Amino acid sequence: MPKPTPSICLALALAAALPASAQQAPPPPAPTTRPQPFATIVFEPAAMMIAACDANSDAVVTRDELHACLKRSFASVAQGKADIGYIDYSDWAKTWLGDANVVPSPYSVDTDDDNRITLAELQAEFDRFFDRFDTDKNGSVTRAELITLRTAPSIPPGKKKR
Repeated sequence: MPKPTPSICLALALAAALPASAQQAPPPPAPTTRPQPFATIVFEPAAMMIAACDANSDAVVTRDELHACLKRSFASVAQGKADIGYIDYSDWAKTWLGDANVVPSPYSVDTDDDNRITLAELQAEFDRFFDRFDTDKNGSVTRAELITLRTAPSIPPGKKKR
């Protein structure tokens, strides 16, 4: 093996004297990304459930379609029982609304405060949603009635939630 020259020894000595941060290669530049645009059209979980109840695929949901759909979905959790508890309701909400902690909560559905939820209570709660979404009051809801339009973000860009 050849003997190192004085200039190589000096370069190695200088490199060793540098702090560790200076010895590492500079980090690659951060990728340039555009922030995700603000979603201006959203579906509430209850609206998503109502839309899924369109039995005849005409893009319109009637109250009868909603009640039949709620009956089927309730039966999938109740398994023959007349009512369900809050844990079963959370299972129902996770499956049919997308998350166990969404609105409507079991507390708003359980109108008689007996810690049990009946199909009638569930249907009554969804009737309130249905009435709110039925903006033209014709007894049915369309996809256009089920979406919520947002014109501005609730938190300005660059601000953090407290």
